[in-house]
Amino acid sequence: MDLEAYRHSAESFLSVLTLEYYGHYAGLKDGFEIEPIYERHAELFTASAVDELQAIEDRAQPDSEERRRLTMLLDFAVEGYLGQATKRVEAELAVREAELMLELDGDSVGFRESDVIQANEADAERRAQIERARLEAIETQLNGLYAELIGTHHELARQLGFTSYRELCARCKRIDLGDLQEQTSAFTRRTGPRYPEVVDQPLRAALGFGLEALRRSDIGRFMRAPELDSAFPAAQLIPSFEQTLRGLGIDIHAQPGVALDLESRPKKSPRAFCAPVRVPGEVYLVLAPTGGHDDYCGLFHEGGHTEHYASVDRNLPFEFRMLGDNSVTEAFAFLFMHLVEDPEWLARHLGVADPEPVAAHGRAVRLIYLRRYAAKLAYELELHNADGSLAEFAPRYGAIMSAALEIDWPVQSYLADVDPGFYCACYLRAWALETHLRHHLRSRYGEAWFERREAGDELRALWREGQRLTPEELLAGLSAERLRFEVLVDDLAL
Repeated sequence: MDLEAYRHSAESFLSVLTLEYYGHYAGLKDGFEIEPIYERHAELFTASAVDELQAIEDRAQPDSEERRRLTMLLDFAVEGYLGQATKRVEAELAVREAELMLELDGDSVGFRESDVIQANEADAERRAQIERARLEAIETQLNGLYAELIGTHHELARQLGFTSYRELCARCKRIDLGDLQEQTSAFTRRTGPRYPEVVDQPLRAALGFGLEALRRSDIGRFMRAPELDSAFPAAQLIPSFEQTLRGLGIDIHAQPGVALDLESRPKKSPRAFCAPVRVPGEVYLVLAPTGGHDDYCGLFHEGGHTEHYASVDRNLPFEFRMLGDNSVTEAFAFLFMHLVEDPEWLARHLGVADPEPVAAHGRAVRLIYLRRYAAKLAYELELHNADGSLAEFAPRYGAIMSAALEIDWPVQSYLADVDPGFYCACYLRAWALETHLRHHLRSRYGEAWFERREAGDELRALWREGQRLTPEELLAGLSAERLRFEVLVDDLAL
C-alpha cells in the first residue's frame, strides 16, 4: 500500500463528504449525494485496505508518531468500510427526514422544523401532540432504515473478525468502554438522591411544573429556557461571542476560511453543527436560531469546535488535523458553551445582575444531559453486543432512559437515538476533560480567564495540536490529575 497516496485520497474524501453534509443539513440543498462520493473513493474502503492498514499498524514501532497516525487511519478505514456498505440507506434516511411532513391540526410542518416549533411551544399539550406526531413518523417512516443501518454495522463487524460492533468500536477508538460505563454508572448512582432537588426548581421556572409531571416532549422547551430570554437578547448573540473571542486575543473575522451560517431555513437541521471541510482552511459554523438561551448554547458550543479546527497547525499530518479522538474537540466546545452559565461571564458580557437562575438552570441541564448520556452508553453497550433482532431492544431502551431521568421515556426512538461509533462515549469523556480544563484555566488566570490573552495563547497552543493527543495526554500536560468522570460530581456540588 502507498500510504502517502492513501492519506491524500482520504483527506480529499473527508473534505468533499463534509461539504456535502454541510450543504444538506444547512438546508441549502435537498439531496444528500454521498453515494457518488463513496464511489469515487471506493479504493479507500475495501476489506483488503482495512487488512493492509491493520498489518502495517501492527508492524509500526509502539508509541511512535507513525503508530499513532496509523491507529487513526485504521479507524478511518473501518468507519469508511461500514459507510461504504450503508451509503444508500444513510442517504435515504437524510432525504426522507428532510422531506417528511407532520400533520398537526390541519397544518403541515417539516419533521426537522418540528423540533424548533416544539421548543418554542408554550402549551404542554401541544408539545405532547407534536411529540406523538414525531414518534409516529419515526416508527413508521424511519425505524426500518435505522434497523437496516445498525444491522449492517453489526454484520460487517463480525465479517471483519470482531465478536460484535461493540468490540470493533472499542478496538478502533482505543476506548475502554467497560471502564467508562463503570465510571458513568457510579455517577448516576451517586447523583440519584440529589437529582430531583437539582432539577425541580429550574423545571418549575421554565415550565410551571416539576419533575413529577415532566414528559420527554417538555425537555426541548426546558432547554430553550424561555424564562431566561431577557438575559440572552438576540441582539447580543453575535457581539457577545465576538467580544469573548477578542478577550482571548482572537478576531474571528480575520480568521481565513471561517464562515458563520446563522440564517433560518425550512429544511435546516435544528441541531447546530460545525462542518470542518478543510482543516484549518474552510470551517462552517451552522445554527438554526430558535431564540434566547438555547441559541447562545448552540453558538458557543459550535464556536468552540470552530476555533479548534480553524487554529490547527496546517503543517500537521492529515490524521492529526482531521482524525483522532473527538472527545478532544468536544471538550473545547463544552468549554465555550459553559461560559453561557458562568456568573462572571454573564455579568461582564450580558450585564446579568442576578446570575443565580441562569446558573441553576445550567446545572440542571448538565445533570440531565450527563445522566441521559450515561444511560445511552449503558443501552448502546447492550444494543451493540447483540446478535439478532433489534426490535427486542425497544422496551430495554425505554426502561434504561426512564430510570435515569425519572420520567416515562417513549420507546419509539430506540434506534434513532443511537449515534454511530459510540459517539456518546466522546461526549462523556469530553465533559470530564472540559471540567479539568476549565478548573486549570480558572486557577491559572482567574475567574475571568476568558478575558486574558494569555489564556487564549494557551488554548491556541492546544488547538494547534489538532487531535494528535488523546484526552488523557492532553490533561497530563496540564496537571497531575487523571481523567476521571467523578470530577463532575464535585463540579456540580453534589
